[in-house]
Amino acid sequence: MKVGIFASGSGSNALNIIQHAKKTNTFEVACILTNNPKAGVIQHATNEEIPFFLFSKTDFTSPLIILEYLQKQKVDVVILAGFLWLIPTYLVQAFPNRILNIHPALLPKHGGKGMYGHFVHEAVVRDQDTESGITIHLVNEHYDDGAIIFQKSESIFGMNANEVELVVRRLEIEHYPQVISNFIQTLQK
Repeated sequence: MKVGIFASGSGSNALNIIQHAKKTNTFEVACILTNNPKAGVIQHATNEEIPFFLFSKTDFTSPLIILEYLQKQKVDVVILAGFLWLIPTYLVQAFPNRILNIHPALLPKHGGKGMYGHFVHEAVVRDQDTESGITIHLVNEHYDDGAIIFQKSESIFGMNANEVELVVRRLEIEHYPQVISNFIQTLQK
């Protein structure tokens, strides 16, 4: 099966997914899509010889442009890897239960619009949570609202936001690619 990865930033999760796909042959990364012309993920795509597509907000809200590109690349599953925009209804409908996202906290707590990156870790510390981790979930038309397919947590007692971020980052690297592989294998049955 082929995946398309949406990313807005450095692309460290995307690169981890690409490397896992090449090592395990459980899926193929067909393309990278980004809304950020300065995103590090573009360099990863170039280095790995994976087609990438840079799009604007107008492109993203137009069903024809993004869907046409994904169809041209024969994408079966969409993976969000640090992509910050809300996925529009047309894309959710085109890939029903085939869009995965990773969130840097234990949903349903600390989710929703504006809850990404360091903002999440600061909220976790501010609320004095004793554990945090990652949530991998299906994507619907609402931020961080889709069905949860995987969670992993660790104790963060006494940590600051930077330390929490390091714990969560390690969990992302360790688990996201394998959860994607497992998810794709269930689709193939």
